[in-house]
Amino acid sequence: MKLELNPFVLVDPKKCINCRSCEVACAASHRENGCGSTVGNMDTPIVPRAFIVKNKEYSIRIQCRQCEDSPCAQVCPTEAITYEDENIIVNQKLCIGCKTCTIVCPIGAVDLMPKFEGKSIDGGINRKLKLIAYKCDLCKNAGGEPNCVKACPEDALRIVNPEEDKKDHNIKAALELMSDNGL
Repeated sequence: MKLELNPFVLVDPKKCINCRSCEVACAASHRENGCGSTVGNMDTPIVPRAFIVKNKEYSIRIQCRQCEDSPCAQVCPTEAITYEDENIIVNQKLCIGCKTCTIVCPIGAVDLMPKFEGKSIDGGINRKLKLIAYKCDLCKNAGGEPNCVKACPEDALRIVNPEEDKKDHNIKAALELMSDNGL
C-alpha cells in the first residue's frame, strides 16, 4: 500500500439538487466514438461512472474513491484494474467481466456494463456481447478537472486531494488557535 492519498470527487449533499447533470456529463465524456458531448448526440444509453442515490433529505453520489489499497485491483485476475497517475483505472480490453471487482468494492462504485466486441458487417446481429467493468477514472483523458465537477450547476462537486486538504486544514486550525490566544 502506498502512503500518499489519492484524489477523488466529493459531493456536498446540502448543495446537490439531484439534477443528474454530473451523470450526463460523465456518460457523454466516456463515449467510445467521442463525437459530441451532449445527450442529443448520444445514440447509446446514458451510462455514468458515478450515480446519484437520493433519500428524503439528501442526494449523494456513489463513485470510486480511488482507494489507496484498491481492493478491486488486488482481486482482478487479469490485472485489468491498475494504478496510473493517481487514478485507479480499468483497462476494458483486459477485463473478462468476472464480477470480482464489483463484489469487493467497499462502496459499490464498480459496475458492469454490456459491450459489443468486434466490427459489425451485418448490422450487429452477430456481434459478441461481453460484460466489462467500469468506474470513475477522474476523467483521466480529459485532463484537469473531471467533467462531472465542471457540469454541476450548484458547485456541489469538488475534487478532493486529501494530502493538500489536510495541510490546509492544519494551517487554518493553527491560525485560529494563534488568533484565539492573541498571537
